[in-house]
Amino acid sequence: MRQLGPPSEIRRLAEPLGRLFDWAWQHMHWWIAAMAFLYAVSGITVVRQDEVAVVLRWGRLVGATPALQQHGPGLLFAFPRPIDQVVRVQIKHVWEVPVTTLAPGVGSNQSADENDSTLDPLTQGYALTGDQNIVQASVVARYRVRDPAEWAFYGPKAEDILRVEVTSAMVRSLGEMTVDRVLSDGRTTLLMAVTRRAQAGLDAAHAGLELSSLELIRLAPPAALAGDFDAVQSAFIDAETQQNQAKAYAESAIPKAKADANQLVQSARADADSVLATATGGAAAFRALDAEYRSNPGVVRERLYRDAVDKAISAAGSVRWIPPPAGGKYHGYRITVPGKQTSSGTGSGADSEDGTR
Repeated sequence: MRQLGPPSEIRRLAEPLGRLFDWAWQHMHWWIAAMAFLYAVSGITVVRQDEVAVVLRWGRLVGATPALQQHGPGLLFAFPRPIDQVVRVQIKHVWEVPVTTLAPGVGSNQSADENDSTLDPLTQGYALTGDQNIVQASVVARYRVRDPAEWAFYGPKAEDILRVEVTSAMVRSLGEMTVDRVLSDGRTTLLMAVTRRAQAGLDAAHAGLELSSLELIRLAPPAALAGDFDAVQSAFIDAETQQNQAKAYAESAIPKAKADANQLVQSARADADSVLATATGGAAAFRALDAEYRSNPGVVRERLYRDAVDKAISAAGSVRWIPPPAGGKYHGYRITVPGKQTSSGTGSGADSEDGTR
């Protein structure tokens, strides 16, 4: 039976190659051993302090849980390529991504012309507020890698998904607020709502990212409407200023009015107490006099008469006594009191010659 073998031409070409390998092994076997050793240790990876590493083995993630998938700082021993692939992820570094999807000039190198009264939606981003007003916004998103496995293998590119989620959250949040609130005191509320919604979108997309903060770079109406919005904003600020002034005046005037009212009440109470005490004393004296009059009417009447005469005479000032004429009766005599004339007697009479009182 005839034995089949390789063609003589192939054998002739293979012989020099075989001799070359034999020569290389005889003279360079230590180089081959060194290269094999270096290949074996090429799977050792140094994981830095701010990093974690994940390992792919034949394209599949090694580890059943996140704790087993992530390897902390230090030396990581893995099989060399193409068996294992080690991916190092910086988890403590905070990255920044500008989000200008809703800002003027998106898609072009030039911003919107301030003198232009139109807005091109293909080159200029914008969003609508809840009361159908147009605003433009640009923010800076700061993030870090929270889940290295999702970030490295499952989710889309970090910056792309972050821009999409932040833009979507901004459009939805602006649609729930009025333009007055957005441009005045609602920016903090807006950023909180956008951060919450953007983080929920990143989690749903398995991006493995954590949104640290959002910083508003620009939030304003389009350039063509900036003057009108500035006028509204100035009016709002003036109204706030007047309200603050009114509150300050009220805070100073109301306590003063209360103090004055308290002082008037205290004075009125003091006057009331004084009048009541005087009236009480007078009533008590009158009751005592009445009781005395009931027991001795003649004596009391005489005393009251004398007291009244003494009071009247003491109020008159100077008193002169005119003796009665012969016969003991006054005829035609009149007593004159300064500023007042009072007749006495039965006849018409005339003033006394010496002006007696």
